This record gives sequence, C-alpha cells and structure tokens, in this order.
Amino acid sequence: MQQIVTGNRLIDGVVVFRGPGGSWVEAVDAAEVLGDDAASEAAFAAAMRDFANCVVVDVALIDVKAEAGHVVPLRLRERIRAEGPTVKSDYRPDLRPWDVRQIG
Repeated sequence: MQQIVTGNRLIDGVVVFRGPGGSWVEAVDAAEVLGDDAASEAAFAAAMRDFANCVVVDVALIDVKAEAGHVVPLRLRERIRAEGPTVKSDYRPDLRPWDVRQIG
C-alpha cells in the first residue's frame, strides 16, 4: 500500500502534503509517496515533529495510488482535500475566507 503524509499548515489552514526532504507542499502530486511501513512510520514521525514545532496540524497518513502519472488519494474525503472545495467559489474569488485583512 502506498501512502503520503498530509496535514494543514498552521499559519493559514491550507491543506499540505509532506514532500521529499521533509518540505510541506500544496500539490498532492509533489508529495513524497511512501512504499512501505518503515518509510511511512519514519515520515509520520518527522511530520509529528513539525506538529510539535507548530508548523502543521491534523497530521495523518493517507492511502494513495498512482494513476496516469498523478497521486490519487483513495478516500473521497482526502480527494476533496487534495483537489479543493466542492462549492462554487465565484463569490468574491479574490478573498480567501481566512484573510480578514482584505475585509473593509
């Protein structure tokens, strides 16, 4: 079973994925795909250190598959998190809900 590590960036809540070398990336295709239990455990432990250092929250290992050159989460919930909201975003698309500095 292949897995990746996911979480939410603490500063803005954006869904992120642990990339090669321990970076946090926003694109699921840039995530480090882990092919065995040992690699998954090591990556999860490293991600939990980032959690302890207030970099990310809601850290989890998720199952994925490779499909047509892309990383595809197996669970619907994780596909939605990876691909973005399922609601229309044409109302004030210039404004992210968490960016209250833009509200005047």
